[in-house]
Amino acid sequence: MQILVAGATGQTGRHIVRQLIKRNVPVKALVRDIEQAKEVLPPAAELIVGDVLKPATFEPSLADCNVLICATGASPSLDPTGPYQIDYQGTKNLVDAAKAKGIEHFVLVSSLCVSKFFHPLNLFWLILYWKKQAESYIQSSGLTYTIVRPGGLKNEDNSDNIIMSTADTLFEGSIPRPKVAQVCVEALFQPEAKSKIVEIVASPEAETKTWEQLFSNVG
Repeated sequence: MQILVAGATGQTGRHIVRQLIKRNVPVKALVRDIEQAKEVLPPAAELIVGDVLKPATFEPSLADCNVLICATGASPSLDPTGPYQIDYQGTKNLVDAAKAKGIEHFVLVSSLCVSKFFHPLNLFWLILYWKKQAESYIQSSGLTYTIVRPGGLKNEDNSDNIIMSTADTLFEGSIPRPKVAQVCVEALFQPEAKSKIVEIVASPEAETKTWEQLFSNVG
């Protein structure tokens, strides 16, 4: 298994890279800032300088990869085109390249509530709307995918158990980023994760389940 992680220096992406390296999985980390990447990513990750909006900068790096994980996300800014560019167009570029290269599994980090157009987050340049459009594009691409929709993201990990549910069934709750990364990584090893949308939050009241149980319970 060889994996390209897009958005590798992001708050969630860096956890994904670290967990893959811990499993001794070869990782190519797609980054825009090489110096920042050297500071936050393990030295075992191969750093690829590129931009999801410029396919020529990352397409060659997919040649020997069979998995692509997309953890990109538009940063808060005054640019109204940000979510369209990053969350939709950038993801679309990755999907097109993945399809052309015969990628076997595409994992996308999306968000809870993307189907709720009148959600307050859409006041920020339709960020959830464009994430949903990216999801739809992957689903119609013919690629094997896992779409991970986390609740509100926390930077600090905790001992809460993960709750995993079917699309459009969880509408509140939060989850630490390291747990989101765990779900993305485990999806690669669980046959039941393929071609599914999984919604995830964490709760101290949730019962402990195996990864197989979590993914199998999602329709």
